[in-house]
Amino acid sequence: MDRNQCCVKLSIRPSRGLMDEKFVVLVQNILPGSQLTVHALHQCEDGHSWQAYAHYTADATGTVNVSKDCSLGGTYSGVEPMGLLWSLGPVPGSKPGLRMRKKNVQTPMEVTISVYQDHQAENFVDLVPLAGVVVERWYMAPGVRRIPITEENLTATLFLPPGPGPFPGLLDLWGGGGQLVEYRTALLASHGIASLALDYLTPKITLETGKMVDNQYFETAYRVLQQHPQVLGSRIAMLGLSFGTCVTLKMAVYSKVMKLRCTVCISGSHVQPVDGTLEQILTFFKDNGAKTRINEKNEVIWRELLLPIPTDPSLKVDVGQLQCPLLLVVGEDDQNWPAPESATDIKEMMERAGNNHLLTVLSYPDAGHLIEPPYTPHVRASSFKTLDTRQKIMALWGGHMVAHSRAQEDAWRKMLVFLRENLYGGSNHYATSFSHL
Repeated sequence: MDRNQCCVKLSIRPSRGLMDEKFVVLVQNILPGSQLTVHALHQCEDGHSWQAYAHYTADATGTVNVSKDCSLGGTYSGVEPMGLLWSLGPVPGSKPGLRMRKKNVQTPMEVTISVYQDHQAENFVDLVPLAGVVVERWYMAPGVRRIPITEENLTATLFLPPGPGPFPGLLDLWGGGGQLVEYRTALLASHGIASLALDYLTPKITLETGKMVDNQYFETAYRVLQQHPQVLGSRIAMLGLSFGTCVTLKMAVYSKVMKLRCTVCISGSHVQPVDGTLEQILTFFKDNGAKTRINEKNEVIWRELLLPIPTDPSLKVDVGQLQCPLLLVVGEDDQNWPAPESATDIKEMMERAGNNHLLTVLSYPDAGHLIEPPYTPHVRASSFKTLDTRQKIMALWGGHMVAHSRAQEDAWRKMLVFLRENLYGGSNHYATSFSHL
């Protein structure tokens, strides 16, 4: 190591913050014009390690500012303030099909950011860094409360923002993988919305009885949220991703119990047997299984299962009856669901019915299926267990890293605005950060 490099200073502000909060990485006391590598390393709860890195050249003052300076190569190029997070990928030698998902939202995602001399691209474990800092990114802001819900046979978790409330509410549904997924829900609560994560495909009641839940299960979850003393019962939204959009649209249009203020549907479709149960909807998809494609990498492509979009009204939610605002988020390179075609048909149906003023569509070229909170690393394909056979396959989600990462950041920001406008009446009533810590 050059003795002039031994006093390199690395600072990250804020070093502790929410997952969707930007940070500034600043490297100082470097020889002007010298080359260095900024490296990020994260070990997931499953033990797998992910890394990102970028090459920089120090300016005339001996400084590199990742937020303003251009990466000359690495896992991303150009000026990318948060590239060290969204370009994270499994370290060389990892097993294929990994996807990063936070299981325990009560602990932070810890990322070690280090600086190395010269432009490095491999064997980081064998190199000695010039400096290093551990960064914490949280899905739960200080004061957010996590409350497991088991009443009424629900498998759910409620996240309440800090303070007495009352707060508007949101019912959060993930897709066909099942399980209780909490990280997006916790982050929404960190932005002032009492949010309920609901497992509806693999809940305890289904595991015990072998029977899938019916519409009443979702109405029960809605009532539990609605009747909570810290929730504004008349201001509740519903958010669904992938298969979760089937339920969200169906309940928003047809439920006599759920009076939603607004709905958000990410990467999904309105195509389903309208009178079908969850089990019948899944059977409908399975019956179209011959349309499944497998590419040269042995990745499974399911987007054709619902194509062409049917003209039979009994096979589509009648979105013309929708009475609350709807935000559709679409990745135009979605290889898992026909989200772009579905959005077009939804728009046409609502135009014919005269309620298209309720519709907002965010459509992103080169974005894939898994449109997640900002700075979540893009995964084009990952291992996936099918719900019926529990067979493990490699599912192709689609998307290209830079465009997909841009879409995640933009869609999240606009979704929060949409929710605030419809749940809080436009005021930026609540947002929590770590700035006081």
